[in-house]
Amino acid sequence: MRNLDALLAEAERAHGHMCAGQVLGVRMAMLGLERLRIRDPQGEDRKRLITFVEIDRCMADAISVVTGCRLGKRALKFRDWGKVAATFCDLETGRAVRVSARESSKGRARELHPELADKNQQQMRAYRELGDDELFEVQEVRVNLGPEELPGYKGERVVCSACGEGINFGRELRRDGRVLCRACAGEQYWKQE
Repeated sequence: MRNLDALLAEAERAHGHMCAGQVLGVRMAMLGLERLRIRDPQGEDRKRLITFVEIDRCMADAISVVTGCRLGKRALKFRDWGKVAATFCDLETGRAVRVSARESSKGRARELHPELADKNQQQMRAYRELGDDELFEVQEVRVNLGPEELPGYKGERVVCSACGEGINFGRELRRDGRVLCRACAGEQYWKQE
């Protein structure tokens, strides 16, 4: 795997700027891959990995850069929990690790770099310097992935009986004998004008 500086440069290019979240994301992904012993996530190991990110912020882009996991490849999964955390799943071994940022790392950044007035600058520098144990909590976890969650899954496609739109990968709901998409079942995130 490439070194921290090279990965940070790539993450900055992909994301559009460098920030503390990018540094955390790159380091988090490097640690998750190391714990799973995945050395070439974008080469020979590319089909071994699925990654769950728990926040839609800068960190998620950095993790995608390091791991090669993408939404469109069905290897990056988003769970909107608002946490600076990610779970890395090795499909070959069945092992998974969840890596979360320690809240105490922000305070440690202030302690290490009081000469920097800007907290983002403090955090960017400190997050490069602090050890993994000071930055992250790591848990061995189990993630049960059904076949519909895996890259390459070719599942049944059904049609919503209310709106007529197609639904893939078993994401439909069945109510009163009707097949409904989540929007027609009341889980809309949008409102028609």
